Amino acid sequence: MHHAKRLIPFAGAPMNRCKKNLQSCNVPHQENREFHLQPDFPGKAGVLLVHGFTASPWEMRPLAESLKQAGYPVTAVRLPGHGTTPEDLCQRRFEEWVTATREAHDMLQQETGRVHTIGISTGALVLLALATTRNFGSMVLLSPFLAMLHRLAPFTGILRHFRKFQKRELPAHLAGFYYDRRPVNGVYQICRLIHHIRPMLPSITVPTLAINALGDQTIKVASGYDLFLRLGSESKEYHLFGPQTGHGLAAPDHPSWHPMLDLILRFLDSEDRDQPSPEQVAP
Repeated sequence: MHHAKRLIPFAGAPMNRCKKNLQSCNVPHQENREFHLQPDFPGKAGVLLVHGFTASPWEMRPLAESLKQAGYPVTAVRLPGHGTTPEDLCQRRFEEWVTATREAHDMLQQETGRVHTIGISTGALVLLALATTRNFGSMVLLSPFLAMLHRLAPFTGILRHFRKFQKRELPAHLAGFYYDRRPVNGVYQICRLIHHIRPMLPSITVPTLAINALGDQTIKVASGYDLFLRLGSESKEYHLFGPQTGHGLAAPDHPSWHPMLDLILRFLDSEDRDQPSPEQVAP
């Protein structure tokens, strides 16, 4: 497995403090809000999209548009603390992310009856936390993981009391859609989420497609395969793209975009074709 050698230390982060009792912030940019897309000719199962850490539903828009073109109604959830401010995210717990995703799933299920789910990175972990309590049609896990590359990630439970943010550089065109300061408490919530889902994995039986990439410089790629192996699903597939592809599998400019999209559409179509017809399930 390829492992990134460059680490951004927490020591470079500013000493900003989170505001206590901060209420949920409004989402300032329309592009960062949750959205729902309806195809011209509905009839297929719905698809729920869950973005990653410090991102927003904007991250999932290209994938949503492709799914809509394929005939799927699509809902993209906004995880609490995202698309607002780093200070807002600093206050959040992973349980809030799970609750928001559950509510979005249940609303989409009321509309479509059957719901496939796609999550990237932390969004994939959130779906796993729900997989034993909701009847997903299937799961697509993009860049799933059980361990992060940053050597200080396991210590964020302590570090969050001394250092609130980790600074990172963002390209100008992404500045409005991702945070340039990662809340250390947010990374701690990811660690808590991993601890929560790890023992659940063998009891998860949802049909699953998991995809990692060797060029990922955010997570330990081998831990994504470990997660896949632990799943109790009888129907599951794993694909690993090469070192030319990184962590951001939801971005259409990465070199594996079209092969990945083909994998996802084929997988969803296969799972829908395997469903019994109404005549088969009638009493």
